[in-house]
Amino acid sequence: MDAVDVARWQFGVTTVYHFLFVPLTIGLSVLVAILQTMWHRTGNERYLKLTKFYGKLFLINFAMGVVTGIVQEFQFGMNWSDYSRFVGDVFGAPLAIEALVAFFLESTFIGLWIFGWDRLPKRAHLASIWAAAIGTNLSAYFILAANSFMQNPVGYRINPDSGRAELTDFPAVLTNKVALITFPHTLAGSFLVAGSLIVAVGLWHVIRNRDSADTGAYRFATKFGSWVVLVASAAVLFTGDIQGKIMTDVQPMKMAAAEGLYTTESPASFSVLTIGSLDGSREVFALKIPYLLSYLGTGDPNGTVHGINDLQAQYATQYGAGSYTPIIPVTYWSFRFMIAFGMAAGAIALLVLWSQRKGRTPSSKWLLRAGLAMPVLPLLANSFGWIFTEMGRQPWIVFGEMLTRNGVSRSVSLAEVLTSFTAFTLIYATLAVIEVKLLLRYAKAGVPDVSEQPPTDDTDDAERPLAFAY
Repeated sequence: MDAVDVARWQFGVTTVYHFLFVPLTIGLSVLVAILQTMWHRTGNERYLKLTKFYGKLFLINFAMGVVTGIVQEFQFGMNWSDYSRFVGDVFGAPLAIEALVAFFLESTFIGLWIFGWDRLPKRAHLASIWAAAIGTNLSAYFILAANSFMQNPVGYRINPDSGRAELTDFPAVLTNKVALITFPHTLAGSFLVAGSLIVAVGLWHVIRNRDSADTGAYRFATKFGSWVVLVASAAVLFTGDIQGKIMTDVQPMKMAAAEGLYTTESPASFSVLTIGSLDGSREVFALKIPYLLSYLGTGDPNGTVHGINDLQAQYATQYGAGSYTPIIPVTYWSFRFMIAFGMAAGAIALLVLWSQRKGRTPSSKWLLRAGLAMPVLPLLANSFGWIFTEMGRQPWIVFGEMLTRNGVSRSVSLAEVLTSFTAFTLIYATLAVIEVKLLLRYAKAGVPDVSEQPPTDDTDDAERPLAFAY
């Protein structure tokens, strides 16, 4: 074990942990805005209760996401200074816009939304949550544009004197074909997470508090969330299909590693399950779907999918001697776990809708247990998706331009990286406990009492103080 290995583990742990909060924030910001819009248009108190209820959960998650996200940028200077030096001119541009435009947009308007319930005009207050939601989604796009450059470098040149990548075409970075499909795929995954949380909390109250006066609100929440999950599941499949074809085009080794495909095949089958050697080089038993891998990679059921051995030989000739194969067990299983957990969430959403057909009230304990597992399933799917995306790119930190081992800070020792890794892990574990306790506490509390609402007309009361609504 050396400093590179620990630095990779640290960045992986902090990234996966941070991304537990990101999809929920992205999805809930829009869904809460939709609920408030429904209240604004109908005046139905049920939607106001749900807006404040899920808005509180959104704010808890947003705050934790901000705290954990800051650490990500620290690591570029701490453990990956050579990478930052090489790609900073390109990578820094979308991240700077994300901080200066998107993050300030969402943070400013979230503040207005929190404190503006009894102060802002009704329409202005509604606009503030929509502005925050737009800022949250813009933030995701700029970050994904930066990451997509690592997957498919465009809009740059290598300065022969400094050896650094220099930005030459910023619109090309923003319109990178990897970013253009990764963004909607990430949004679909985010709505899958947010919709699942809405279902889980609503279903718990429907079954456990069936005599509550707010049962109607919870029933609506479970139906609303279930439809969000189903639509998001379809969007994930559609965008994921396109993403697979683009991935095969720009990173054929990643697609080969996703299947553990060592020899070039046409047509190529997709294995649901394989038993054999750990690296997939020797197969004992496999449950395969014919033609599927060819379709996923090329759009043609008889298309050619290049194997690991041929690509390794090609890259060795192109980039020099060395191994250009990622860790096959990680890519193989993370790809399948991503698909399986996402599909499981969609299946549970169907069961929840079926249980409430024709006005029925769900009562099954098994359904409740499945519903409570719903938020965890798409979170796992998102996490395994990112593990596959980043691990499948290895050994490159910027594909075709910089190897991961060359991006680490040369002045940082193994002991120093271990110290920061241990500290961050302990801090994150503490934050995880706080996050879970807060979410459970306020989820169990149920929807708030909104019978005494402050004035929401357009009158200006200069003497009325700001009030923290949560």
